[in-house]
Amino acid sequence: MTVLLTLLGIVLFAVGLLVSIAWHELGHLSTAKLFGIRVPQYMVGFGPTLWSKRKGETEYGIKAIPAGGYIRMIGMFPPGKDGRVEARSTSPWRSMIEDAREASFEELQPGDEKRLFYTRKPWKRVIVMFAGPFMNLILAVLLFFGSAMAVGFETQTTKVAGVTNCVIDQSEKRDTCKPGDRPSPAKAAGLLEGDRIVAFNGERVSDWNTLSERIRATTGPATVTVQRGGEERELRATLLENRVPKKDADGNVVQPVQYVTAGYLGFESGREVVPLTFGESASRMTDQLQAGAEAVLALPGKIPDLWDATFGDGERKQDSPVGVVGAARISGELMNIDAPPQTILVFFLQLVVMFNVSLFLFNMLPLLPLDGGHIAGALWESVRRHTARIFKRPDPGPFDVAKLMPVAYVVAGVFVCFTLLVLAADIVNPVKLT
Repeated sequence: MTVLLTLLGIVLFAVGLLVSIAWHELGHLSTAKLFGIRVPQYMVGFGPTLWSKRKGETEYGIKAIPAGGYIRMIGMFPPGKDGRVEARSTSPWRSMIEDAREASFEELQPGDEKRLFYTRKPWKRVIVMFAGPFMNLILAVLLFFGSAMAVGFETQTTKVAGVTNCVIDQSEKRDTCKPGDRPSPAKAAGLLEGDRIVAFNGERVSDWNTLSERIRATTGPATVTVQRGGEERELRATLLENRVPKKDADGNVVQPVQYVTAGYLGFESGREVVPLTFGESASRMTDQLQAGAEAVLALPGKIPDLWDATFGDGERKQDSPVGVVGAARISGELMNIDAPPQTILVFFLQLVVMFNVSLFLFNMLPLLPLDGGHIAGALWESVRRHTARIFKRPDPGPFDVAKLMPVAYVVAGVFVCFTLLVLAADIVNPVKLT
């Protein structure tokens, strides 16, 4: 059963991956057609073609390797000085430029002269190239808001899951009481498992972070109002000082764990699946986008640890970069965790959300061959043309993005090497969900 559930998780992730890629390319396709650019191909995946069908002037298909996708647009690069492909030279860099230029004119047909990508105004080209990543962002937002508001996330609540018997310095990391340990204030006050704390010192509380902050800020006598058996009861407790983990402004335990002295009641909070409001969902989605951007920028600094975890005896950190294989393994693990079905569903959707956020952020990097590189080229052309118009100079014409192809090959080579490193790490030392 475990193997079947794991395979189910991997298959579901593969489907989510294909849908995300197809959705991305649909953004490019729809806007290209909107602006009259001819698109001969729309493909999901790379390698040998498994299935294809021509509809109108476009061939739609699925390829064997689900690691990306593409649409082929006519005239991605402007022609050379000879009107099409410049003369060859012995320079390998020049060959790269002209190979790219030639490929963009391979399927040129009569009547295509006015349907070339490079002939469109810069703002139209920006829209075409931005539409792909933007579709990933839209999908991420829809899945996040849908799962967060319709189902919710498992979170700590004010419900009591257990009461500790004594006050234990939490830096000692022990569960059993020793002779001489003081009785916990919660035990002495009569707090019971299953109680839900609804007020502290007369002030209503509805979430764990608020209650935790008030408890930590209090020592001495306090009142704890609980809901028990359908009615509210007021308990009196005397809170004591104890060493507890330090928390940040969001209520999360600081990593690596540090300990501070604070007020202590002595109970374990319960965990429940709680739907978020629209505002809470928007705030958490914003945080996820910010965290994703920081993670993309931090990728170069993670390479040494990733290398050591793959080929050395280093530990694979939880925030280590994960590739398609690693994400598929995590999806397989998801199906086997001991949690309610709705929690597993939300976890899976969040995995797809994170993948789409990564696609959006990664493709917005202003580097060829990424979408952001073409966007940067179109914006630079717009700046050049507007500057020439202001100073009444001749129109400099289209910016020849093909001249950046040597840089694109270098960038692509770096990405391939990084992808292979992550793949190796995901195989020999994968990130574990648990």
